[in-house]
Amino acid sequence: MKTFTLPAHQCALRFHDLPGEGTPLLFIHGLGCAASCDFPQVAAHASLAGRRRILPDLPGAGFSDSPESFGYGTTDHADAIIALINSLNLESLDLYGHSMGGAIAIEVADRLAPRIRHLVLSEPNLDSGGGAFSRAVAAIGEADYLAAGHHSIIREAQTSGAGIWAASMRNSAAYAVHRAARSLVDGVEPSWRERLVQLRMPRSVIFGEHSLPDPDLDLLKAQGIQTLVLAGVGHSMIWEDPAGLATLIATCLHREEEVAPPRN
Repeated sequence: MKTFTLPAHQCALRFHDLPGEGTPLLFIHGLGCAASCDFPQVAAHASLAGRRRILPDLPGAGFSDSPESFGYGTTDHADAIIALINSLNLESLDLYGHSMGGAIAIEVADRLAPRIRHLVLSEPNLDSGGGAFSRAVAAIGEADYLAAGHHSIIREAQTSGAGIWAASMRNSAAYAVHRAARSLVDGVEPSWRERLVQLRMPRSVIFGEHSLPDPDLDLLKAQGIQTLVLAGVGHSMIWEDPAGLATLIATCLHREEEVAPPRN
């Protein structure tokens, strides 16, 4: 595992950098998760073998530091990922983001558009309001969440059989999870959806079959964004079928045509 220090916060951002050829693929994880936990099986699959793969733990998660001075909103995380990209001198790369990581990936792609070859997302946050988990976390005041809410969620995850996610949450700073959840509920301007639609690189969004119906399956397709469905899984597709997810990501990375933004 390698370390990059974010100068503004003296925060050690730790990441796996798996060697390979061609365009690097950078993975961005979701809320309460960590790339070092979520993505090794996906990145190691034969469909992605041979290319360079970069798996950073966001600040506040996994093996990265958790400075209280860091904001932990999606834009703060995008700043950290862009700083990492620049430190690695990546002039061209592909981005994959899941859930909150999808929103972060959209912000990164919006700011580094000429350098992003493909943007692949799975069930990303596209609008303010958050998802079920981020809404539940954000509805609790930060002090109460730090005092009891975070530990309660970990206990519930452990007893429900979601042991891997419980372990990831246990390694996440409670204030980092709360501030990130608040950010997802508050949203950004322009929205992640608006930015995604206006981007021009090939863009793909993957849905889990068990997450359907979802109106975005057809709405995004009508806006020039490729949509795909991974059978037999839900939102936790990374753990449920890492091989199937890797195969779909590889399919998306072969989408070469440039997609023009829709006309007003």
